[in-house]
Amino acid sequence: MGDTKLYDILGVPKTVSDDDLKKAYRKLAKEFHPDKNPNAGEKFKEISFAYEVLSDPDKREVYDRFGIQGIQEGAHEGAGFGGDLFSTLFGGGMFMGGGRKRGPRKGEDTVHPLKVSLEGLYNGKTSKLQINKSVICSSCSGTGGVSGSTKRCTGCNGHGSKVTYRQLGPGMVQQMQSTCSDCQGEGKVIPEKDKCKVCKGKKTISESKLLEVHIDKGMRHGQKIVFKGEGDQTPGYVAGDVVMVIQEQEHELFKRVGDDLFVKKKLSLTDSLCGFSMVIKHLDGRDLVLRHPPGKVIAPGAQKVIPFEGMPQYRHPEIKGHLIAQFEVDFPEDHFGDEAKYAKLEKLLPPRPKFVMPVGDDVEEVDLHDFDPESESAAGPSGQRRAYDSDEEDEHPGGGIQCAHQ
Repeated sequence: MGDTKLYDILGVPKTVSDDDLKKAYRKLAKEFHPDKNPNAGEKFKEISFAYEVLSDPDKREVYDRFGIQGIQEGAHEGAGFGGDLFSTLFGGGMFMGGGRKRGPRKGEDTVHPLKVSLEGLYNGKTSKLQINKSVICSSCSGTGGVSGSTKRCTGCNGHGSKVTYRQLGPGMVQQMQSTCSDCQGEGKVIPEKDKCKVCKGKKTISESKLLEVHIDKGMRHGQKIVFKGEGDQTPGYVAGDVVMVIQEQEHELFKRVGDDLFVKKKLSLTDSLCGFSMVIKHLDGRDLVLRHPPGKVIAPGAQKVIPFEGMPQYRHPEIKGHLIAQFEVDFPEDHFGDEAKYAKLEKLLPPRPKFVMPVGDDVEEVDLHDFDPESESAAGPSGQRRAYDSDEEDEHPGGGIQCAHQ
């Protein structure tokens, strides 16, 4: 049956989901909180400890496999559990005496990248992923052949590796160790006639499985979704996990920064001065209508916030970040009107600062030209130097030094 005491404390079954686990914890924590129920201090500690273990995927896995003893062993290795709390919950003598029993070794995890759109992370979704994994052969129960047919490998004498020597020079020898190719490092071999007909002596076979991956609202790039024990199986090992790593895809309109969303919008000069109305299609399909009144000028590069329209928080989707609109202002082309229109426009705009023309011999009027960094680079110091060199060559066509001919 296994140890279920922590599940019993929270009043949930062993198959409880993360969301139902959280609901049960919140309900009990509210009921037995010391502020509300001063005499329930120890009960509140039990509830908090049980949730701390079961809400952590790694700790819950250890508890499900090895019970509270596995958690206690983790405490000795620095997993963050206090001895006093263990004594309170499970008795001081439960773990005393004798050496600690080690659980079976765990196989390697299988990691898969999972591409998810920003819409999927905003709304939540369920994806199906088919994986191929190795499972222990049911025909031979992972032995690879007939019971008792396994023999020690003669190639490595059961060590699983071979040592070879290489002469590098007089009195110099290099020793190299490599995996035995006869037994593939196992130190044991099965005669061909005794090998399992299903797995051909490999002890495992390949199997396909369809996994349902639940993407919760607010999940982030790089976050992991773990399927416990769904990794490759190997005899003598606990199966590893299948780990899905979320890869957030770029969105054509929105950019995510934490729980906030940023969107870039272009305005005409008329919009920026006289107000505007526009629509933003949100990630859940809603049309957000933005209205800005005339007279409240939107400057180029200005940012305006739409509160609580950003990304939902993971595990708290009712709480959302903000949506920040970043505005760019498109100015009209040159000579968009005649002189009369410019005069009318100037009367509508705030007055320009008064200009006083300086006087004197050191006053010089210059013109403004459009600047292109690439084409104008030749006019820099090196370009000017080339121009001066050209003038000097014109003055001395024969070069700097002339030799007389005899």
